[in-house]
Amino acid sequence: MRVWAVANQKGGVGKTTTTVALGSLIAAQGKRTLLVDMDPHASLSGYIGVEGGAQGSVYDLFGAGGSAASVSSLVHDTAYDHLFVLPASAAMITLDRQVGTRAGMGLVVKQALAAVADEFDQVLIDCPPTLGVLMVNALAASDRLLVPTQTEALALAGLERMLRSLGMIERSRGRPLPRTIVPTMFDARTHASRACLEQLREQYGDVVSQAVIPTDTQIREASAAGVPLASWPAARRGGLAYRQLLEELQALPADVMAEAAA
Repeated sequence: MRVWAVANQKGGVGKTTTTVALGSLIAAQGKRTLLVDMDPHASLSGYIGVEGGAQGSVYDLFGAGGSAASVSSLVHDTAYDHLFVLPASAAMITLDRQVGTRAGMGLVVKQALAAVADEFDQVLIDCPPTLGVLMVNALAASDRLLVPTQTEALALAGLERMLRSLGMIERSRGRPLPRTIVPTMFDARTHASRACLEQLREQYGDVVSQAVIPTDTQIREASAAGVPLASWPAARRGGLAYRQLLEELQALPADVMAEAAA
C-alpha cells in the first residue's frame, strides 16, 4: 500500500483537487483507493459527496471522545468504483487542544492505516494548511509528500514554509520524506506564471514534477459538480496533466518507496 500526503501551508493551491484527481485516476486503474480528508473544513468530503456524520470521521481515530475507532469502521463508499473516503468533520479542529500534548498522538493515523494495509492499494491524504497534530499525522503516515504550488510569487513563500515544517518533522522521524513539488494553476500566457515555474525548477530541480497542472476552467466545473476529473471528460487539459503526473509518480523506483516506508 502506497500512502501519499498532499500538503501545503498556503490555501488555494489545488491540494484537494490534486488529491481527488489522482485518487480517481488510480481508482479507474482498478486499484482500491482511499482518500483521507484531514482538513476540518472537509473540502474533499464535500467534493466527493461524503460527510462525516453518524458513521464517524478522522476525528474518531484519535479517541478524543472515548475509545479510538478503526479505519474500516469509518470508511464510506463513493459513487465511483474502487474509490473510498474517510471523511473529515468540524470536530477535528479541536484535536490540537484535546490530544496535542499526549504522547504518541503523532502516529495515530500511521498505525490506523497499517491495520488496513491489505485492504487498499493506495491512500491519498488531503492535509490542512496549518502545522498541527493533523498534518504531523499525515506526514508521519506517508511514503511521499506532494506539494501543489500555484505558479505565482506569493505561493513560493508558502512552499518555503511547508518545506521548513517538513524539515522539523523529518528530524523527528529520523529519516527523510521524499517529496514532489507539483506546479499548479499554470498560465503559459502570463510572464509571471512562466517566471515562477522557471524559478521553481532552478531552485528545486528534479523535486519539481515534469507535469504542470494548467489553469483550466473545467477543473473548477468538475469540482462544482462534485465529479472527479477521471469522470469529467471536458477537463481535457487538466485531466491530461494529472494523468502525466500520475505516470511520473507511479514510475518512481520501488526501492525509493520501500526505503521511505521502512
